[in-house]
Amino acid sequence: MTVLEMYHRPVLLSESINGLNITDGGIYVDATYGGGGHTNAILEKLKNGRVIAFDQDKDALANSNSDSRLTILHSNFRYLAAQLSAKGIDKVDGILADLGISSHQIDTPERGFSTRFDAPLDMRMNSESALTAAYIINTYPAGKLQKMFSEYGEITNAANLSRVLEKARTVKHIRTTGDLIEAIKPCTPPQTAHRYLAQVFQSLRIELNEEVDALKDLLRQSDTMLNKGGRLVVISYHSLEDRLVKNFMRSGNFEGIPQKNMYGHDLRTMEPITKKPILPNEEEITENSRARSAKMRIAEKL
Repeated sequence: MTVLEMYHRPVLLSESINGLNITDGGIYVDATYGGGGHTNAILEKLKNGRVIAFDQDKDALANSNSDSRLTILHSNFRYLAAQLSAKGIDKVDGILADLGISSHQIDTPERGFSTRFDAPLDMRMNSESALTAAYIINTYPAGKLQKMFSEYGEITNAANLSRVLEKARTVKHIRTTGDLIEAIKPCTPPQTAHRYLAQVFQSLRIELNEEVDALKDLLRQSDTMLNKGGRLVVISYHSLEDRLVKNFMRSGNFEGIPQKNMYGHDLRTMEPITKKPILPNEEEITENSRARSAKMRIAEKL
């Protein structure tokens, strides 16, 4: 395994590169650089084109190479249009976004993303951000916690979980992942504890890093930044993300409601390439278990 694969093994690599339908001389965006796997595969298809890669995690920037065709920006992809404009780019030929958390982030204890380590309750994608997951757990009122757990983790006992947390933090300030796991033991199902805790941690991560709003911003801007015939490729890892991507590609909005103009013509500006999401095969799942929940959707700008 290469150093880049140790940082983060790219999911659905060949499928996503094929989905971009790369033409030499084009400009392509990797919205989530990570270990650079997708970016490097795009560069292999180009001779004269460019790749603009985004990542808000400074650790990822250490994986950059000196390829003159590559520009890496320390930025959240929600600022796609502004960052590209600053580089004199008004249109691109393809945008790829792998929305998953990187292996490096999960496997670095002090980042606080994993249930496997007792570490600071951090979870910041951008380590320069002021707030941490501990702030949310210790300050959000029960109602706001319930909404977060229900929407972002699809946790069925979100109301009880929120009440348990609200009570626990009055006894002890929740500072670490271990503190959190211990605090919510009364409402953690023993038979499905691993899955339940993963849902709790996912909820916190999405809320703290504003991942849903960032994804919506990316999708809206992708619509305006893509050239005609350009491709948008998005790999998601949970139903909330996938639903937003599917609805936007099909209808041009996040509700999935078809809209027409006064002449009865569809207002959407993208055409889904496949009706169903592309999933990793069994071989990839065996080699990389974190690919198990991945779903890839592709759309082309009309």
